[in-house]
Amino acid sequence: MDNNNNQSSNSTINERVSMITGDPKKAIRTLSIPMILSMLLMMVYNLADSIWVAGLGPNSLAALGFVTPLFMMVIGLGNGLGAGANSLISRCIGAKNKKGSDNAAIHSIILTLLVSIILTAVILIFLKDLLMIMGAGESLNLALQYGQIVFGGLIFLIFANVASGILRAEGDVKRPMYAMLATAILNIVLDPVFIYYFGWGVSGAAIATLISASISAALILYWLMLKRDTYVSLSRKDFNPSWTVIKDILLVGLPASAEFFVMSVLGIVLNIMLVVTGGTEAVAVYTAGWRVVMIAMIPAIGIGTATITVAGAAYGSRRYNNILTALNYSVKLALGVALITGLIIYVFASNIASIFAYSTQSSFMAPSIAAFLQVMCLFLIIVPFGIVASSIFQGMGRGVTSLILTVIREVLFISIFAYFISFVLGIGEHGIWWGIVIGGAFGCAIAFIWATRFVKALKRSYYKPVKNENTLAVGK
Repeated sequence: MDNNNNQSSNSTINERVSMITGDPKKAIRTLSIPMILSMLLMMVYNLADSIWVAGLGPNSLAALGFVTPLFMMVIGLGNGLGAGANSLISRCIGAKNKKGSDNAAIHSIILTLLVSIILTAVILIFLKDLLMIMGAGESLNLALQYGQIVFGGLIFLIFANVASGILRAEGDVKRPMYAMLATAILNIVLDPVFIYYFGWGVSGAAIATLISASISAALILYWLMLKRDTYVSLSRKDFNPSWTVIKDILLVGLPASAEFFVMSVLGIVLNIMLVVTGGTEAVAVYTAGWRVVMIAMIPAIGIGTATITVAGAAYGSRRYNNILTALNYSVKLALGVALITGLIIYVFASNIASIFAYSTQSSFMAPSIAAFLQVMCLFLIIVPFGIVASSIFQGMGRGVTSLILTVIREVLFISIFAYFISFVLGIGEHGIWWGIVIGGAFGCAIAFIWATRFVKALKRSYYKPVKNENTLAVGK
């Protein structure tokens, strides 16, 4: 019986590896669907907090808005380290280097533990100061209540993301989805109980988030460490300490994490602009509306995450044409979904806005949230070009390039256009919304053009014509 189970497990592992190293279009479709579902569940998990907390009034919802940029930095760090692990492991799989993939996975886990311990201490020490700098004002105490609990257990948030990245690198995207499903359901159930039944308010939302995140981490830990039916092995004998491995992980992981940091900093900057132009209510509108925008962006993000694995495997096996195929196909796929999603949001913006304005304390925000969503429909259409381009560079291990593209988009374009339209042209908080759209369009266009030219140049340098023959010789 054990023999049959082992054979079945090995067959499944081989199928996953063959899938990520084969047809890039099929691999992206296969990998992206569970990824999209996992991320949708993650956003439902986060959205539940906003919906239930909205019933407590604008100050409580704004408190979540001030904590969100810091929370996204933590999630970004986990996703970044997960992307670093994913990129290196998938490149090793493409190069048929089993020992290398095992060692990369173990180094990723160790890095996760060290980073989590350090980051927890730093954030808890400086949380109040950071929130004051961000302009939390009358929402400060509520933001502190929520943030101290959530950041106290950030090891669960970071570990779940890194461990999911390890599984995705070998084509296993279903089990991270199952873990997220359990997490989302638990959070949705616990939120109203802790917030209203026990009367814990925003603290109850934070406790529900923390308990739910620990469940996800525990499930993935079981699959990797106890069940051991994965391509990568995490046993002690497979560990060979190496600064080179750490460097390879961090060369993608740190820039990828920094991308989320840059986006979180942008969120802080936008919050400050919104406070100046429209007060706490403007932040609450942006917080609620942006949660919906993030959900709508999930298909593009999921497709982009799948592209990291496919591009990494293709780069490891030197199949550069597959990278170009992955780039173009992923953008087309994500763009098609974005057009449909944007149209739905535009038509039903008022209905969606009412979800965040169901109480007497928050009902006045509904028209503004609806207006924000309709403007952001344009942003959804341009996002796929930037996300997929960055994912291609991450898959090839060029995290710094991906970071540069993010800085260009978020800092050079979005923040500048938001400031110019809002303050210089005097349009106010609506100008900030349009700054996001116009600045994002310029940044995403540059990213896609850069990625396309880079991969084409890579192909030309590798596939060289042979003199006096009509065939191509593969360079070494």
